[in-house]
Amino acid sequence: MEENAGKQRTAGCTGNIQSLSEKKLWGEKGASMNIGEPADHEKNLPLAGKKVREVQDQNDDEARRIRRLQVMISMVTSVISQDPGLTVEEASELAAGAKRAALAMFPDKELAYDLLYKPRLQRLMRERFRLQ
Repeated sequence: MEENAGKQRTAGCTGNIQSLSEKKLWGEKGASMNIGEPADHEKNLPLAGKKVREVQDQNDDEARRIRRLQVMISMVTSVISQDPGLTVEEASELAAGAKRAALAMFPDKELAYDLLYKPRLQRLMRERFRLQ
């Protein structure tokens, strides 16, 4: 008798779970996927379109700043490695100016600069001026 009661409870729970999952899949109205009804996230498209444009503009701006930083570092490394009249002090000033410019473009990314560009510039100066 207890086994039958347990099966009935389980069957009742399964029915509730199935009806809940059907409601989640098809909605309360039981809409079909073949009907062209807008989804909840598609109802506010004008506002969503503005947000998408803002995010895209931010991404484009960041991509431009990254590219500008890459070109700047490339120019600094070229000058340090190729200018025959460059002194150690001038090369150090170039590297310090590059760091200041990078931090002006990306204020909170000093650690990234120290990990990516500082070792490259230090290695280049060691090789060029035979330091340490």
